Amino acid sequence: MLLTLASDGSLLSTFTDPKLLWPRAVHVTAAGQVFVCGCMSNTIVQVCRDRRQKLATLPTGGDGVSYPASVYYNRKTSSIIVGRGNNNKILVLNVVLV
Repeated sequence: MLLTLASDGSLLSTFTDPKLLWPRAVHVTAAGQVFVCGCMSNTIVQVCRDRRQKLATLPTGGDGVSYPASVYYNRKTSSIIVGRGNNNKILVLNVVLV
């Protein structure tokens, strides 16, 4: 579950996706886009700005994302950099964000 809190600690929103297993890391871009790693589901989910629904699921284990442990969006290169929890390699995905 992804919880969005205000600076005073009050709950603003929740997001749940049963296909997102073991959420491990979150990255929020300067534009407010949210990415969440699902370590055991081998997915990275893009959540809408209000953090209430899923916009997209990035490539899964068969496409190279295995045990994602960290995620970062680089706007200069339009790529998502994924740190993998099962080895010391990173994966760079070129993307067009919605």
